Amino acid sequence: MKGNLESRDSATGQVSVAAYAASARQPPPLTLKRLTDVVICLILLVVLAPVLLLVMVTVKCTSPGPILFRQQRVGRGGQLFCMYKFRTMYADADTGVHRAYARDVIRGVARPNGSMFKLTGDPRVTPPGQILRRTSLDELPQLVNVLLGDMSLVGPRPPLPYEADLYGPKEWRRQSVAPGITGLWQVSGRNVLTFQEMIDLDLHYVEHHSFWFDLHIIVRTFLVVLACRDGA
Repeated sequence: MKGNLESRDSATGQVSVAAYAASARQPPPLTLKRLTDVVICLILLVVLAPVLLLVMVTVKCTSPGPILFRQQRVGRGGQLFCMYKFRTMYADADTGVHRAYARDVIRGVARPNGSMFKLTGDPRVTPPGQILRRTSLDELPQLVNVLLGDMSLVGPRPPLPYEADLYGPKEWRRQSVAPGITGLWQVSGRNVLTFQEMIDLDLHYVEHHSFWFDLHIIVRTFLVVLACRDGA
């Protein structure tokens, strides 16, 4: 992996997703973290089954398009995977607006919308989608990603490929662990933080993650979700 970090664009000095993900995909190691992820996910899928069904029916009946939104993301070691979310936008929505804003956020030139570094009042988002984002219910299908081994319950959020292509060596260090549904960034301010503040929090997690640190973040995540703070 360290060799891949030296494969940079000669013009920009940035590390590309293709260069970073040169190695073959490896299955997730069987660790206490992995075992905890699987057990908690199975419990949550059973307990939240009525909620999942209600959200599926709501998404299907309020706008045309698929129930699930599938999006390519960058995971551990730069490996690409398909991340699942409940669809919160109208079908075939243009991604150009988000791409431009994400580029400005990463480069540190984006202006916050109010107090948040996030697109707000986005006309691409459906009315039910606004509620799903605010309550983070749209993220629940990622429990399947955790079971598949692409993600963990706790870790840095997986970037989009066009975001990761703007990363330098420091930012790529966050990809040394499995991406998470929640993480230190989400419970420490989320969208009110700058991109570099997010990176610093992710790197702190990478350097200090443990079973008890994960448990602490999971508990704090439930409190944040219940308060509907920093939602879309």
